[in-house]
Amino acid sequence: MGDYIIRGMACNNQVRFFAAITTDVVETARQHHNTSPVATAALGRLLTAGAMMGTMCKNDTDVVTLQINCSGPIGGLVVTSDVKANVKGYAFNPDVMLPPSAKGKLDVGKALDLGVLSVIKDLGLKEPYSGQTHLVSGEIAEDLTYYFATSEQIPTSVALGVLMNKDNTVRQAGGFIIQMMPFAKDEVIDLVEESLKNYSSITSHLDAGETPEEMMKDIFKGYDVTIEDMIPTQFYCNCSKEHVSRAVVSVGRKELEEMIQDGETIEVNCHFCNSHYHFTVEELKELYKQAR
Repeated sequence: MGDYIIRGMACNNQVRFFAAITTDVVETARQHHNTSPVATAALGRLLTAGAMMGTMCKNDTDVVTLQINCSGPIGGLVVTSDVKANVKGYAFNPDVMLPPSAKGKLDVGKALDLGVLSVIKDLGLKEPYSGQTHLVSGEIAEDLTYYFATSEQIPTSVALGVLMNKDNTVRQAGGFIIQMMPFAKDEVIDLVEESLKNYSSITSHLDAGETPEEMMKDIFKGYDVTIEDMIPTQFYCNCSKEHVSRAVVSVGRKELEEMIQDGETIEVNCHFCNSHYHFTVEELKELYKQAR
């Protein structure tokens, strides 16, 4: 089976969880953007989190955007997901190269360094909901854990991981989000904290062949675990020449007139999937008629 996310409850409905395998999602993103290993790890973690957070939405039109602006050499990241876990994203500097961390791992924290994490939820209301927190480590999972605690007041544990092959393709990627319900008892909170403290990296479990279901049963060993939903997830961008042409029209008649006078075919790139769209002078003239 390909990539998917499970949603469920545990410990007599005192805990809710989301767990995902996203290896194909992250590898597709790597191929689209030709990301360096550390950029793949950073973007892959945020894509995994975004896909899971997208499934937290209720309506088909809801969209969640995770945005990181940071002082590190990667510059920033943007990921967008919908309720069906269609997710897309990009790194500002996909070519960033850094030496391994002291633990010999890809140094995502150094790639991001100081910065701000924004979570924007477009729920079809007049104004989208937006929450912001400072990055606490730049490792992304810890930053999202902090975001949930401060902006949404939900005790949460987030784990995210990307494991690379020697040829820099993606070997494993996945994650989980575990949240305490408001009525969770102290002993359940203690059990989960203890279980997570002894839990090794999520990619080591995936690499050993464990499924998201097995990982959740392992964490909540001895307690009931109910899987409520299984949602396929994919890297998906809905851009098209028609969409892009609307963006070109929006620049206005003056800009379009200058492009036409240049007499050159223009190229417009989609940030999210790195697709290239070309518009000839004749096409620009047609768009000029639509512009104001």
